[in-house]
Amino acid sequence: MNMRAASARPAYGILVEPLRGPVTARLGGRIIAQSTQAKVMYETRLPPAVYFPREDVHSCIGAANGHQTFCPFKGTAGYRDLDIGQKHLENAVWSYDDTLPEAAGIAGHVSFMPNSEVEIDLGTNTLDAPDYGSISGPLVDWLMREAAQHATPEDFTQNLAEKLVEHGVHLSRLSVMAWSLHPMIAGKNFIWSRKDSSVTTYAPSYEIHDHPAFQNSPLRHVSNGLGGIRHRLGTDQPSDAFPILKDLQEDGATDYVAMPLPFSDGRINVLTVASNHPDGFSTENLGLIFECSAVIARFYEVFMQRENAQSLLETYVGKRSGARVLGGEIRRGDGDDIDAAIMFCDLRNSTRLEEELGRTAYIDLLNTFFETASTIVHDHGGEVLKFIGDAVLAVFPAGDAPDAARAQALKSARCIVAHLDKAVHEDTGQRSECAIGLAYGGVTYGNVGSRERLDFTVIGQAANIAARLGDYGKTCGHPIVVSRDLLGDAEDGISLGAVSLHNVSRPVEAYAIPLADLSSQPD
Repeated sequence: MNMRAASARPAYGILVEPLRGPVTARLGGRIIAQSTQAKVMYETRLPPAVYFPREDVHSCIGAANGHQTFCPFKGTAGYRDLDIGQKHLENAVWSYDDTLPEAAGIAGHVSFMPNSEVEIDLGTNTLDAPDYGSISGPLVDWLMREAAQHATPEDFTQNLAEKLVEHGVHLSRLSVMAWSLHPMIAGKNFIWSRKDSSVTTYAPSYEIHDHPAFQNSPLRHVSNGLGGIRHRLGTDQPSDAFPILKDLQEDGATDYVAMPLPFSDGRINVLTVASNHPDGFSTENLGLIFECSAVIARFYEVFMQRENAQSLLETYVGKRSGARVLGGEIRRGDGDDIDAAIMFCDLRNSTRLEEELGRTAYIDLLNTFFETASTIVHDHGGEVLKFIGDAVLAVFPAGDAPDAARAQALKSARCIVAHLDKAVHEDTGQRSECAIGLAYGGVTYGNVGSRERLDFTVIGQAANIAARLGDYGKTCGHPIVVSRDLLGDAEDGISLGAVSLHNVSRPVEAYAIPLADLSSQPD
């Protein structure tokens, strides 16, 4: 019988005690483990777990199956399957092969999952869990009442770290690596340092996955589902497993933990904490963080979901349009009537290029064309609304400055043609050519489509005229053709007269931009 008197203990704790006499584990009436050296582990808010010495467990237990979980007090648990007759139980057995100091008492022992159908006969023992009290204080109060008021992940990270310190956690550094859905950014890494009491945000590109510093880092280890990591720095435990451990130790850190921060979609993000206290983190310190980690993860998931939504909208519909959609313009018909300069920029000779270059090289050339046009449009205050086949549709809203919108649209067109004229594709030696049509007028800027599938675009005669002027320029050999209302001064263009355009009811007074003007445009 367990003779330990129950006593109040800290809010989070671990206690390992020996059990007296024989303790037996059975599955379907068959003994699978029996020992007089069994132990029980009491851990806050977890059911008591009975551990058997490995040598007292029968051979029905399989080899390690690769499944792992992490505990910052016990270490990384490895799992095994259990086979008795026709019964096969996955992950029914676990053990900590390299236990941390707090759980040294279960080194060399195995335990059985409570829901694995294994029955534990305690013999003369009874289980008497200590009273660990409850977790409360500044951190939990803040998470419940105030944390949601922080609008950015940087503010949340700053206050999370400060609340941990306020709670008595000996924290010198905290970081969160949250993976994202962005065409260029792999994720956001928020790092708080007690030294300067501020948060630094890094947004690594996808090249991080191939970088040696990441390949040999706790971030990769944890996010790949290999379990968490804890290292006591400055002790006999080697600190050269990951280069960052040596850097942290040189900066005064004594303890380091990297633990999974899972999101609801299954992606594993990473929370790391470091301490510079001589004794490192206490069990109560880590217990508080571990207990709150699921709630902390939800806050970061909300932040990243909003960033993901914004980045995906900006990627597929543009920055201005994405902001309008996020602002609530999500119903068919939502939109505004605006004045704007409209650009339709079409890659010339696409069919021939694809036949001559092959699909892969052609797509590479097409992407280069899109990148050139998009960058120049954005640099001049416009926005690419969409790619239509091998063409770019862009808008330059007039707002309170219609002359500026016209001028920026025309300058963008000149820069695109000049840049393409100078650029030669690296692999193919091919030079791209385009046909650009520009028009100015009133358009509807908003949602059109079916009830379930919407498109945020511009609808109006100016958009139609811009596309038709681009087509007309191909027939008359001019790379840029604009309507009269786009030009501030008619002398800036070569008059093409009143041009009849397909599906445009009235002739449009059109002008070509002379090639001589293009040579002076910047790249």
